[in-house]
Amino acid sequence: MHIHLDALGGVAGDMFAAALLDAFPEHREGVGASLRAVDARIACVLHPHNDGILRGARFSVSGPEVEPDHRPGHRHGHHHHDHPDDHHAHHDHDRTHGPGPGHRPWSEIRAALTEADLAPAVRAHALGIFAHLAAAEARVHGIPVEAVAFHEVGAIDSIADIVAAAHLIAALEARSWSVSALPLGSGRVRTQHGPLPVPAPATTLLLDGFSTLDDGVPGERVTPTGAAILRHLCGADPGRGRPRGILGRTGIGFGTTVLPGLSNCLRALVLEDGPAATGRRDLAVIAFEVDDQSGEDLALGLDRLRAEPGILDVVQAAVLGKKGRMMAHIQVLVRPESLEAAIASCFRETTTIGLRYHLVEGAVLDRVARTVEQAGQSVRVKVVDRPGGRTAKAEADDARDHAGHATRATLRREAERLALEQEQEER
Repeated sequence: MHIHLDALGGVAGDMFAAALLDAFPEHREGVGASLRAVDARIACVLHPHNDGILRGARFSVSGPEVEPDHRPGHRHGHHHHDHPDDHHAHHDHDRTHGPGPGHRPWSEIRAALTEADLAPAVRAHALGIFAHLAAAEARVHGIPVEAVAFHEVGAIDSIADIVAAAHLIAALEARSWSVSALPLGSGRVRTQHGPLPVPAPATTLLLDGFSTLDDGVPGERVTPTGAAILRHLCGADPGRGRPRGILGRTGIGFGTTVLPGLSNCLRALVLEDGPAATGRRDLAVIAFEVDDQSGEDLALGLDRLRAEPGILDVVQAAVLGKKGRMMAHIQVLVRPESLEAAIASCFRETTTIGLRYHLVEGAVLDRVARTVEQAGQSVRVKVVDRPGGRTAKAEADDARDHAGHATRATLRREAERLALEQEQEER
């Protein structure tokens, strides 16, 4: 299962929870249980909502430090230019003013989540989201992460939004996530440190690498909490687009602010994998030539490309260019949803100033990756169903520590034999 987030109005923590609960209402009780594990006084409600254009849901929290129906605007999708930027972090030099409601050090929030009776996966996701927020605030203000203390993001309703998001991420166990181009909004917000531009500096750091757009609608469209959730889910491949899949459930989560001429909502699209038996897949191919990069540095750059998420393979060949000049022809095989990120990586890791790309269809054989024990070590083996019968190929790197060609060949052959035997026994 892949979940794609369509940020029509923007992204905030409560909008994320509402969209997923609208698509998966069976998880309402589980979310409530996780919130009570953090604080028994917390309760959450999923409200049906229709803005006159679309039908969806809103997610609200009640409990200590929460004013009913009056949570800060950015929490539900955004405030106008003249609203206070209540998410903003406070730090050690502010503590003489007193903590106040919702003013909590990151270390205190971390300890509370660690001690709460949460499922391990829920706790890990919640801590991961908060860690992204703390790291961004620390970078913005040039202080250690341990010195960060949150104001509104430390309030119980904000903590509840993040725990709800963490519960849903853990419960759904989606294979991957992606998000549409994000509306950044515009204007300024007042903070404890004076006026700041929209998006807020911490949000800007968290959205590094994500696609953005300007739809002309002002205000804070992506909140720090929303940005931290996106970084947690898509940080390894922020340029990933919506992949092919069979559309299943959908959900719409609303914020409370009314945007001019636009539904202030986040839509979740749930894509199920198609039948594996087709043996077909969509691919993207990037090609370019390099004639002004040393072989040594190019080899390093191509190795880094191979390690990029979404890049399946990189090959090079020697070709003759203009004036009989020798150069390297590079071809990169990429998952289509990772094309933009792969293009950026090609420009970053090589000296090329231009490249070509196109989408293709590929055919693949069914294969199974196995690990067998041979000669006192683990050897990875790929078992493939070919038209003429099943074959196996051991990973050459797993034999590299053995001296002598004959020794390595014997190790690989035995590992391949064992893998085929195991596969036969299991069938």
